[in-house]
Amino acid sequence: MAANFFQWKFIQAVRGGGQIVLKGLYAGLGGNIAGVLPASALFVGVYEPTKQKLLRTFPENLSAVAHFLAGAIGGIAASLIRVPTEVVKQRMQTGQFASAPDAVRLIARKEGFKGLYAGYGSFLLRDLPFDAIQFCIYEQLRIGYKLAAKRDLNDPENAIIGAFAGALTGAITTPLDVIKTRLMVQGSANQYKGIIDCVQTIVREEGPPALLKGIGPRVLWIGIGGSIFFSVLESAKRLLAERRPTAREDPKQD
Repeated sequence: MAANFFQWKFIQAVRGGGQIVLKGLYAGLGGNIAGVLPASALFVGVYEPTKQKLLRTFPENLSAVAHFLAGAIGGIAASLIRVPTEVVKQRMQTGQFASAPDAVRLIARKEGFKGLYAGYGSFLLRDLPFDAIQFCIYEQLRIGYKLAAKRDLNDPENAIIGAFAGALTGAITTPLDVIKTRLMVQGSANQYKGIIDCVQTIVREEGPPALLKGIGPRVLWIGIGGSIFFSVLESAKRLLAERRPTAREDPKQD
């Protein structure tokens, strides 16, 4: 889900105007994949059991709250891997480093271990709402669709619902993503003093529309990523369930 196809991060990182070049379009892809896989595994490993526990705790009419909270908790756990991955990826995409190992080594040497967690607060500001909103939308749409169809959903249906949830969430959280990107790529320059200062500086120097930089490619790519991620997730859950038969669950606990 975090892969970068249209390099919207470059759009967000550039102050004022800027041109996108095709060279380096996949910069940081290797390091990104190396971080995304364990981060996604950690997220799902925390999200699923947390979701089931919260669904048993909350009444049925509050299942959306359970999904929202489970998504946020899963995001907190995954952030331990996601943040260093994002820092390295975005520094490479803005041309600061040529390879992921060089990026890690030089960031740690010049900025210390905390440099790998630059913008951690802004990352949580974006990713916790993103995870919570995306999974809440996805789960609630699946519940409604299953009740209306009175059957389990197939892979194409899961993919469509996942694409919609990802695209909508991507649009809603674009301003948070712009802020996170600016804070992460500034390095030791300390151009911004924090989240509030970053917002004020962007609005003052570039205007409010700058907070929506890259929204088009972001929505498109996250929609595609959501389609793939959720369809694969549901397929994996179905295969695991078939290998370990359990009592039939209530639709809200899917």
